[in-house]
Amino acid sequence: MRRVVTGADKEGAAVPMVGPSLTDLADIEPGARRWLHGLPGLPRLRHWPQLAKELGRLSRRAAERLGEVARAAVLDPAMRLGIRPEPLLRVEPGGRSDPARKGVALFVHFSPDGRISRMVRRQLETYDRLGFETVFLSNAPRIAEADWQEARARVALAVHRRNFALDFGAWQDVAPLVLRRWPQAEELLLVNDSVLGPIRPLDPVFAAMRAAGPGVFGLLESIQGGPHLQSWFLLARGREVVADLVAFLAALRLSVSKWHVVQRGELRLARAMRQRGHRVAAVYSYAALLERALSDPAERAYLAAALPWLEPRRALPEAEAVAAMRLRLLRRPVNPARLFWRVLYGPAGCPLIKTELIRRNPGRLPGVEVWRELVPPDPPCPLPEIEAHLRLMGAAPAR
Repeated sequence: MRRVVTGADKEGAAVPMVGPSLTDLADIEPGARRWLHGLPGLPRLRHWPQLAKELGRLSRRAAERLGEVARAAVLDPAMRLGIRPEPLLRVEPGGRSDPARKGVALFVHFSPDGRISRMVRRQLETYDRLGFETVFLSNAPRIAEADWQEARARVALAVHRRNFALDFGAWQDVAPLVLRRWPQAEELLLVNDSVLGPIRPLDPVFAAMRAAGPGVFGLLESIQGGPHLQSWFLLARGREVVADLVAFLAALRLSVSKWHVVQRGELRLARAMRQRGHRVAAVYSYAALLERALSDPAERAYLAAALPWLEPRRALPEAEAVAAMRLRLLRRPVNPARLFWRVLYGPAGCPLIKTELIRRNPGRLPGVEVWRELVPPDPPCPLPEIEAHLRLMGAAPAR
């Protein structure tokens, strides 16, 4: 059941508002779909005008994946034999630490030139305000000294490391250090700067997660490759849960291949925690976002425009057409952070926006240039800071 809180309208009268709640991950066995995660789907052959273009895209993506996996087959064994250089380049205490705190946040940063945007610094300040001993982990090739000192002032510990195995590699490298420094930790937050914002307060999200008791909780569930939590925002609660999550990270076989890291890390984490008897749940479930989109005629039209294979082969009554779309989106699940972006970042109220949607729009979805319209007035992170971050990352904000 969703938690109900009370707000006020313009005249000051009480108005009930629905706060976030958690939904357990779907109980679906991934099967062979797990291995297809991250690969492009085959186009429907009846859409002939797009067929050649889509097959070309599929061939390029498949070639990239094969090349990545082949490279990993050569380099990964060398890493396991101990040839990997020292991962941690710089470890320094920060300016914001309270030994009495029982929550630790591991925040992974990357930028091409090592700059740390004001938006990222604001995110660090947010996690500090929410009660976490924050560890800043940068995978950037280099960091401007002034930016490094700006970040240090906002965290409990600052770490610069070699960029190997992305976020999961960073979390694995520092997890032992974190347990030694904060053995009393009852919360472990895994986050990164691959999201824009926050465009809404994160306080209600943490209130819902903390009210749920022990477990592993995320903002967004995906069922691509099997039900899992998208790894850009994960919170483990309870000492036993934290210990099991750290053990999972320690045992993770890292790779130079992003595909391998996603398969072994993001896709396995939820299953591993469930096997240990822990609850795994998300604020935004795939099923709920799907139903919210299908209940709105404008969103159904958008889905059909974005994914031509959703169109029925013949005209159907509305109820039958909706049922057909639902079945197809369950049998061939999509990335909810992309396809359901208008619902997720709009009426559903997600406080963070995936950066890649705005920077690259990998699914070539229509209408992404209007993303600013989903940002509420007076967001916790002002829109100019978000746009400045996008420019720093090498992309002009989509218009």
